[in-house]
This record gives sequence, C-alpha cells and structure tokens, in this order.
Amino acid sequence: MKPAVSLDGVSLCYRLAKARPPSLKEYALHWVRRQLVYEKLWALRDVTLAIAPGESVGIVGRNGAGKSTLLKVVSGVLKATRGRVAAAGRIAPILELGTGFDPELTGIENIRLSALFLGHTHREIDRAMDAIVEFSGLGGFVRAQARNYSSGMLARLGFAIVTAWKPDILIVDEALAVGDAAFLEKCDQRLLEFRRAGTTLLLVSHQRELVVQNCGRCLWIENGRLAADGPTAEVLSRYADEGRSVPIEPASPPAP
Repeated sequence: MKPAVSLDGVSLCYRLAKARPPSLKEYALHWVRRQLVYEKLWALRDVTLAIAPGESVGIVGRNGAGKSTLLKVVSGVLKATRGRVAAAGRIAPILELGTGFDPELTGIENIRLSALFLGHTHREIDRAMDAIVEFSGLGGFVRAQARNYSSGMLARLGFAIVTAWKPDILIVDEALAVGDAAFLEKCDQRLLEFRRAGTTLLLVSHQRELVVQNCGRCLWIENGRLAADGPTAEVLSRYADEGRSVPIEPASPPAP
C-alpha cells in the first residue's frame, strides 16, 4: 500500500543573518561587498518515515525540537533542503494560530478567503458557511474584524474552516491548546469521525491525553532528529523518562 505521507532523508536548514543592517541601503552595500554573514541552523536532520493511509500519528518533543517545521514540510509550506517528501491526497493543515487570516477582514470574509486557499469553490463555501459558523461558536462575533478575536476564537474559527470538509490528510499543530472544554469536546468528536472515515492524522501536542486518545502511533522529535517512533504509550513513556535530560545541540549539518 502506498504511504499517505513519506519522508526520505529529509533535512531543513535555516539561514540566520549574524548582522542586521539598519536600512535597505546598508543591506545593499553589505551585499555588494559580500559582507553578509549567515549562520546555518538545521531544524530537521535526516528524518525518514512513512505513514500509512488512515493512520493517526502523534508528534511530541520540546519547544524548538522541530515538530512544527516537520508539519510545515509535509504541508508544503516549507521546502526541504535535502531529501524527498511525498503526500498523497488533499492536505488540510491547521498550523500557527491565525495563519492565513487577515486581521482587517471579518470572520465571514476570512472564512471565504481561507476556504478558497484550501481549494474549495464559492458554491462549496456557501453550502458550508452556516455549519462553519455554528461549529466555531463565534455567534455575532463572526461579523467583527479578526483583529478583535482572542487566540481561542482564532483557533475555533481555523479548526471549523479546515474541518468543514473531510480531508485525506489532517495536520494539527497545537491548535487545540487554547480551546475551552466544550469546544475541545466538539473537536474530539470531529477527529473521531475523520479517523473512522479513513483520514490520516498528524497531531502535534504537549497534551498527553490528547495524543493518547487520538493516536495509536507516536513520534518523538529531538534536536531535529527522529528520536523514537512506535506505539504511543511506549514513546510517551520514553519521552517522559529521557526527554528532559537530552541536551540542546548546537546547529550542525546532517550526515552527507
């Protein structure tokens, strides 16, 4: 069976400027004189894995370990520096809070804009609009500008938009961490429906219960590398025992 998601030797490097010229003119002069110096930071290093269609996979690790970078590479938001990435089917990503939202547009306008970016037609959006608004629980606030929304409201609206249609691959990056109990219950039910319908799930979360409830397999990412891959209970236990004692490594390139 062809994997829903596969990564083969994937590494990603950020180039960080050591000096920041105060103006565009200074930047141009530094560039002409070849005085711009960059530091390489390897956020992912030689990650190889395969996820089967319909599989639910949790991803754990400390802040800055590379979890979100991994999801962005799978989603196509970032391009790997090395290695190959393949994903089969329609991907629905829920990444950073407010990603894709225009703060000057209303909730209704952002629903239309975000859904269009996800590849849905105006007719599909019109049919799903009432259900999206109802699921988000924003009520009259859906007609207010998004800049007035709290982080919880942004998370609810983003989740409602992305999950209004069944995706082949659903990617969730800590988007549920700011929801209230009632909304989390609704999200759990929708995730269950998707899993039963065969959607592949990639879930990053620091909430152990959420990972245990939704994922039979778990990945532990540490210093950009895949530190463990296996049954959720085993990986979470190992992460709890060893994760805090793992030192943060300096930036270095992956193996050639």
